[in-house]
Amino acid sequence: MVLRIGGLASGMDIDSLVEQLMTAERVPLDKLNQKKTYTEWQRDDYREMNTLLLSLDTLMSEGVSKQSTFIKKTINSSNSDALGVKNITSTVDFSGQMEIKQLATAASIKSNGATGITDSTATLRSAGINDTKMTISAIDANGVMSSKDIEITDTDTMDSLISKINQQSGVTAFFDANSKQISFTAKNTGDIATGAEITLSSANSDGSTGSLLTTLNVASDNLGTGGTAGKNASFIYNGIETTRSSNTFRINGVELTLKQVTESGKPVTFSSTADVDSIYDSIKTFVDKYNEIIDKISDKIGETKYRDYAPLSDAQKKEMTDDDIEKWEEKAKSGTLKNDQILSSVLTKMRSSLGSIVNTGGAFKRLSDIGISTTNNYLEGGKLEIDEDKLKEAITADPNSVYKLFQNSSAKTSSENGLAQMVRANLKTAMDDIKTKAGSSSSVNNTFTLGKLLNQYSSRITDFEDRLKNIEDRYWSRFTAMETAINNANSQSAYLTSMMSS
Repeated sequence: MVLRIGGLASGMDIDSLVEQLMTAERVPLDKLNQKKTYTEWQRDDYREMNTLLLSLDTLMSEGVSKQSTFIKKTINSSNSDALGVKNITSTVDFSGQMEIKQLATAASIKSNGATGITDSTATLRSAGINDTKMTISAIDANGVMSSKDIEITDTDTMDSLISKINQQSGVTAFFDANSKQISFTAKNTGDIATGAEITLSSANSDGSTGSLLTTLNVASDNLGTGGTAGKNASFIYNGIETTRSSNTFRINGVELTLKQVTESGKPVTFSSTADVDSIYDSIKTFVDKYNEIIDKISDKIGETKYRDYAPLSDAQKKEMTDDDIEKWEEKAKSGTLKNDQILSSVLTKMRSSLGSIVNTGGAFKRLSDIGISTTNNYLEGGKLEIDEDKLKEAITADPNSVYKLFQNSSAKTSSENGLAQMVRANLKTAMDDIKTKAGSSSSVNNTFTLGKLLNQYSSRITDFEDRLKNIEDRYWSRFTAMETAINNANSQSAYLTSMMSS
């Protein structure tokens, strides 16, 4: 470190002189910092555009790209209290009639009087139960028996065993602390004609039969004392009498839920129509979002670039008010993505995709067939507008064909792929290109183009700062040498003056 003597001998303001000299030396460094700051702005603007593109892609994936959007139905039923009807996968309108003769019920077993458990929080071992395993078999959702072993430990109580049973097996157990009784109910309804729907057993560590069932005072299956058999639902659907093990089941993609037994000869009738308003709203949401994206990207690539407004240095900011800084940086940040090729390209490709003819085999081949077209004002960059009546008419007539127009998929040729598929492919290409150039918030600088450039700027800035430090030390060294020389001259002059006067 250079010894610094600040004008003691010369009377000069050395600090000010060095500062002025270093201001000139610092100009290249300021330019490097300006380039780095501008690159950071550009990186952030790219990422903002990528977030914008992702929002459109996500909206499409959850809206016009999903078949469930276009198969929403309005259900008309003569008795919704007796029969619930919900469309799941049916792409066409449906109708039917259902006479419900019997609801499905679940099998159960209850204890024959009080159990030998007096305290549900005490360990089972204290009640004389040394069993290490309980095996429960119960009817499953497919109408067949499924078995589960429940481990019984030394610390288990009645309460903890009930919890294990309810979590791990196909039955729901309940212990009533007041009456000291227990019950087991199958989680799934239905009847297994060849046997019981619930079976219980327990064993000791040596494999011998345990004492748990005896202590609980329950039968080994629901066909014994205290047991109730499960029942299948019985109904007449469109003239055909049949059964199901559950009260909720599907026929031709329609979910039916039996709720009440109906009067003989008086079936519940139901039918469906397309939920036009809901489907229309989903398409309109896509169009509105698309138009918003067009607006924002067009504005970004069309921004004026003010070349005379470079990023401000710290020294410049000190001499300006906050309001002046804000106004300056507003212009300095403008035009970071002016005429950007990635963004210009995705706009062109999306417009082209939405103007394509799609060979879906359905009733509609282009957006204009369902009442969606580009605006007449070319300055709006290809924004879409909706003829509400025509779109709703298309949805009413054939919602599945509207879906195919957006999301038809074909491995043979791209001309058979839906418009939404094409647009999402355009978005993916653009988002990948932007990520390659600007990365994401979690990216490391050396993994994307602008990040590598930022690293270069940082390295050059560090090197230049080291160089400036050496230059400043050199200036101080020279001024210090001057001060020392002047001080020596002053000392000699004083000595000579003293000698001559004496």
